[in-house]
Amino acid sequence: MNAPTAHQHLSPAVVQRTVPAELIAALQARFGTNCSTAQVIREQHGRDESAFTHVPPPAAVVFAESTQDVSDAVALAARYQVPVIPFGVGSSLEGHLLAVQGGISLDVSRMNQVLHIHAEDLTVTVQPGVTRKQLNEELKSTGLFFPIDPGADASIGGMSATRASGTNAVRYGTMRENVLALEVVTASGEVIRTGTRAKKSAAGYDLTRLFVGSEGTLGVMTEITLRIYPLPEAVSAAICSFPSIEAAVHTTIATIQMGVPIARVELIDGNTIRMVNQYAKLGLAETPMLLMEFHGSPAGVKEQAETVQEIAAEHGGQSFEWATTPEERTRLWTARHNAYFAAIQSKPGCRAISTDTCVPISKLADCLLDSIVEADATGLPYFLVGHVGDGNFHFGYLIDPNNADECATAEDLNHKLVHRALRLGGTCTGEHGIGLHKMDFLRAETGEGAVDMMRTIKRALDPHNIMNPGKIFA
Repeated sequence: MNAPTAHQHLSPAVVQRTVPAELIAALQARFGTNCSTAQVIREQHGRDESAFTHVPPPAAVVFAESTQDVSDAVALAARYQVPVIPFGVGSSLEGHLLAVQGGISLDVSRMNQVLHIHAEDLTVTVQPGVTRKQLNEELKSTGLFFPIDPGADASIGGMSATRASGTNAVRYGTMRENVLALEVVTASGEVIRTGTRAKKSAAGYDLTRLFVGSEGTLGVMTEITLRIYPLPEAVSAAICSFPSIEAAVHTTIATIQMGVPIARVELIDGNTIRMVNQYAKLGLAETPMLLMEFHGSPAGVKEQAETVQEIAAEHGGQSFEWATTPEERTRLWTARHNAYFAAIQSKPGCRAISTDTCVPISKLADCLLDSIVEADATGLPYFLVGHVGDGNFHFGYLIDPNNADECATAEDLNHKLVHRALRLGGTCTGEHGIGLHKMDFLRAETGEGAVDMMRTIKRALDPHNIMNPGKIFA
């Protein structure tokens, strides 16, 4: 299967494998009503939040409720060499869930138990269907929390599979740094464990890091052990408006380079704020804005906030608005978390082609400003948000999926943006993963030798290519 080009982006190459009736019968015998071939269920599991269309749904959906269920389903699929596509909540953005080679969808959303909370060790073990909001609700009484926040209420399994990060990554890191150990069902149906709850280990290959970010192409995670953190004694949030994108970006760069331990710093451009105001009935100033959050002791938070306010003032920042209560902070962060949905509703019937570049912080202004000029020149509507504290930002180009010219324009903008980021020492994906959309960019970023090594690992662990085939590389 070839990676999609600009012209076939919304209709990727599909090479369906035959799913034998014997396999469907065996799955139904084993799982009963937890194996569905109903059209509506299959279609639900045959799409995600990406802009891809016209991909046939999986032949069946298996709802797993235990590790044994996952093992049995994968073993049956392996016997017939039929693809298995893990499914959490369906919020991925790069076509990860699409059955481009047919097969069965393995839904782990019912595996949603928090298994062990080891508060004294600052670790928690969960099943893959637990969502980040559910996890933090369960942790609330312990005084601890899990900080990784990609925006959507994604499942921990999906977040681990895509190596997600989000708004808190500038302080707490990504899923790569916060997954300690895994239980994984391999392509043969065998159950293995990787890593431990210890803070460090030098025991053999780091298989945990191999599976984190593998996008379901090497195995299915059935238990995940995570780092958790004490809830900060004090939290303060702020928004600040700027006369230009450049001023907001340079404020961010100066903040990071001065070593201010800011917990979140998010950029929203004026165009996106206009969409959010319409969507959420807010009255925010429709100019570039930084949303910031500070964690620590009351004195530490006050010092951090005052330092950033001084930096912002040097770059023309104004209209600082502070929030210290949970209700006030939620109101301020509504703008950021509603940005995607606000943008989609601003152009009825549209889909968003979302970019995901990340560059060294010193190169952020160069990459971002040049990309804005290019996007504005096309007249194509877009939204712009960014976890700019770690150099990661997202354009969402709003296109009519049936308009070939708009699709081509968006793909051209994306192509230019990614290659600009690579020239500046960055990456094609800071957190969304490769999926279907970024296969060509992966080769450009890592080189053919590295991609060939990835293929070698894939063949060794999945010789029949049944684990989410057609993703990451052809």
